[in-house]
Amino acid sequence: MRALQISIAFTLLATAAHAADFSVAVRNATGQPIRDAVVTLTPSSGPPAGPIKFDWPMKMAQQNIQFEPFVLIVPVGADVSFPNKDSVRHHVYSFSPTKRFELKLYGKDESRSVHFDKAGVVALGCNIHDSMAGFIKVVDTPYAAKTDAAGNVDIHNAPAGQVILRVWQPYLKAPNNEITRTVTVPAQGAGHETVAAEIRPPAPMSMH
Repeated sequence: MRALQISIAFTLLATAAHAADFSVAVRNATGQPIRDAVVTLTPSSGPPAGPIKFDWPMKMAQQNIQFEPFVLIVPVGADVSFPNKDSVRHHVYSFSPTKRFELKLYGKDESRSVHFDKAGVVALGCNIHDSMAGFIKVVDTPYAAKTDAAGNVDIHNAPAGQVILRVWQPYLKAPNNEITRTVTVPAQGAGHETVAAEIRPPAPMSMH
């Protein structure tokens, strides 16, 4: 039993020694921050096996005639709730190949849920309020987070070594709105990367 405990402790220490915090700053050409950019790290060997859990709620609310949050990160296999917190009814839909669905009219304090079973981007709209736009980024890696108002994000316990860094934002000027590069996460200490990007104006929402 003692040998087993020592073995487990050694494994945990070894794992901790090969994980680090990795921060990413996303900026435009003039150095201004880009918020709501989803940053993911994937080991060169591929996404790790096992279930993925994040600290934030798997919830995309309708509040003040907008989606809240504007960008939500969820893992593959997540069930996301869509509560209506407005005094008016909403009709939420997505035509995205990652997940096509339609939540027909429902009112204040009612909620619906959708299961997301494939990685990718899901663009959201409301059939009643054309100005509403939101996005769900479905990921297959636990190393994911989005930039704050200052354009910064920290990914904790990132795997040491070469990883694929992806930066996605719905209005990013890049193929599939995403920038990809290979970076190295240090075995000890903290790593940092600055990503320069351009943003285009949001496209008007349309049902067609």
